[in-house]
Amino acid sequence: MKRASSLIEIESLLENLMKKNNSGGILKIKILFFSRLYENLSISMIIEKLGVQKTNFALMSASLEKEGLLVVKKSNLDRRCRVIELTEKGNVVLDSYLKDIEKSLDATSPEIDYAIEILSKFLNKII
Repeated sequence: MKRASSLIEIESLLENLMKKNNSGGILKIKILFFSRLYENLSISMIIEKLGVQKTNFALMSASLEKEGLLVVKKSNLDRRCRVIELTEKGNVVLDSYLKDIEKSLDATSPEIDYAIEILSKFLNKII
């Protein structure tokens, strides 16, 4: 139970940190981030990684496409799949947001950076 409680607390604290530095909603930044991180992954796989409903994703990605932050297109590997590609503007917005988060965190120790990396790898394996 202690691990589960700690993970819920971590998730809540991280969400609050992200909200504080974000003017356009957390889902917007998550879609931009995961689109960059998994650039050749199908939209359905990104939705699965994000853990959001398809309709929420569709509405937000349509809004982001209107803003010129991303482009939805057919995959080069499998024409049946659609993928998301960040535009130059989308990359600038994401980079700016990530820099703001880094400033909020200030300098961290190598131990904290290592712990975050290990936690990320572990969660990616079990999700």
